[in-house]
Amino acid sequence: MRGPLSKKKSGDSAAPSPEGSWGSIKLLKPYFKRYASRLAGGFFSLVLVDLLQLLIPRVIKYAVDCLQKGRAEPRLLLDCGALIVVMALAIAAFRLIWRHLILGFSRLVETLLRNRMFSHLLGLDKGFFQKNTAGEVMALATNDLSAVQLATGMGIVALFDAVFMGLAAFCFMLYIDPRLTLIAVAPMPALALLTRSLSSRLHGRFKKVQEQFSLLTEFVRSTFSSIRLVKAYNQEDHQGGRFARLGDTYVKNNVRVAVIYGALFPVSGFISNLSMLLVMIFGGRMAIRGKITAGDFVAFISYLFLMTWPMMALGWVADLFQRGITSLSRIEKLMEMKPSLSSRKDAPAVSIDRGEIRAEKLSFTFPGQTAPVLDRLDLDIPAGTLLGIVGRTGAGKTTLCHLLARLFPVSEGSLFFDGLDVNSVSIDSVRNSVAYVPQDVMLFSDTIAFNIAFGAPHSSGDKIERVARAAAIHDEIAAMPLGYETRIGEKGIKLSGGQRQRIAIARALLMDKPVIIIDDGLSAVDMETEHAIIGSIASYLKGRTCIIVSHRIAPVADAHRIVVMENGKIADQGTHSELIARNAFYSNIHRHQTSAPALGAAERGTIDGES
Repeated sequence: MRGPLSKKKSGDSAAPSPEGSWGSIKLLKPYFKRYASRLAGGFFSLVLVDLLQLLIPRVIKYAVDCLQKGRAEPRLLLDCGALIVVMALAIAAFRLIWRHLILGFSRLVETLLRNRMFSHLLGLDKGFFQKNTAGEVMALATNDLSAVQLATGMGIVALFDAVFMGLAAFCFMLYIDPRLTLIAVAPMPALALLTRSLSSRLHGRFKKVQEQFSLLTEFVRSTFSSIRLVKAYNQEDHQGGRFARLGDTYVKNNVRVAVIYGALFPVSGFISNLSMLLVMIFGGRMAIRGKITAGDFVAFISYLFLMTWPMMALGWVADLFQRGITSLSRIEKLMEMKPSLSSRKDAPAVSIDRGEIRAEKLSFTFPGQTAPVLDRLDLDIPAGTLLGIVGRTGAGKTTLCHLLARLFPVSEGSLFFDGLDVNSVSIDSVRNSVAYVPQDVMLFSDTIAFNIAFGAPHSSGDKIERVARAAAIHDEIAAMPLGYETRIGEKGIKLSGGQRQRIAIARALLMDKPVIIIDDGLSAVDMETEHAIIGSIASYLKGRTCIIVSHRIAPVADAHRIVVMENGKIADQGTHSELIARNAFYSNIHRHQTSAPALGAAERGTIDGES
């Protein structure tokens, strides 16, 4: 992976933790405390299952010894068989209980951790999502969480079962004959050493599997979200080939994991069978010589079988926990990420009603860059002002909008809303006063009504229709088969660029905020529709502060004041007529856009004011 989820970067998180560190378990401590009683009930049931399994060989030993001594009767054997059946039924019942309690706990951990991750992601700012792809985050919420779920479910069950059953069976074997027990467990240190060696390699290989899955997920997401571009450039075969190569690498990485994983079980099985062979040789001789009874020999073999699962489970448990720790470490890195923009703990939540905005010596430089995008900018916007902003590409218009919408931190200079320094109040206080239409319109794969009402989800259908009419999109929505309940696909793929922009404008109008910012939000509509929108939204803008950024003159011509930006500074400001008279850049684009050829091109939606 190429984002900070795979490599810690300064300023992104708290103190780093080593990859694969068991210290990552602290993420799960709250859930273990919260569900301690549930886990206690689950492990109690698990202990009962193990104890009943350990008692069955004792019943068999008793029956075999009675047979050997000639004291066995049909009634005795029937009673022994009935007792074993009762124990088996009890084992089944308690096994169902522990599966519900412990495996259910692992699913609760998965759900709660996923919800916690999602809430944390919502709190991160734009900088994080510029460095990390959606595919990386999706991989954490799917593959990595599944690995954690398995480790906290079957992983802890297998570990507890292996330790408890292994020790208990070992003690029963010692009780039968200590020497034979030592012979049976002699090969086990080799298994422990091998498991340790293979597990250390498993972490690195599994980490590569998860990272490759992130790349694969992001590639699929980006391809289908840009499917129009793929088809327009006839790149279906090329993208298919790239996907196949990513998939091949993913398979190869999984095979490398499988090599280690596959080695653990055969080796565990070999060592278990070696122990069985030693017991058959030495234990058989002892039974023949009368040093142990036939019942002891049968019971000993049964206990050795019970130990076989713990021996073989060691490799599986090591794999589950290694995968879980690796994934948990990756999730921990995400949870350690801190937003670059955050409110002070003591910052009050205030109401901003007037919409008065003032910037003093406002500067902004993107991380890793030296040249400021905004350079000591001074701007005073009285409440209720319609302000137009124009300028060449890269002049800092969109960055200024992001600062006003509190999407970027104000670290150099000052920004005031209604006379309040934005750094002295909560971020939500400012954001709750701003309705923002970004340059790149984002829509959800949901209904049109949902997208318009996103900022005000409890709005009535009449209000939604009213703002849609104001944005000149109602007639087109009404012509769709399901009207406002039409689902628009990923990022509004079923809509044109102009339709997406008008839905975004309707969404901003519905929020009814004192400040409205429209960042080049009419660039994809023709001039006739543009004039219709400007005229119809005029009633919504009365008494509100409205900032319109545009490459075309028409949307800002009637503004109370127009600002011309250049190199992060305000090069000039004034009314439409004043700027035509004295500003060369403004008069040039006005002349270009109002000339006969330009008007014809603008009607086709091709003029952006940049030439």
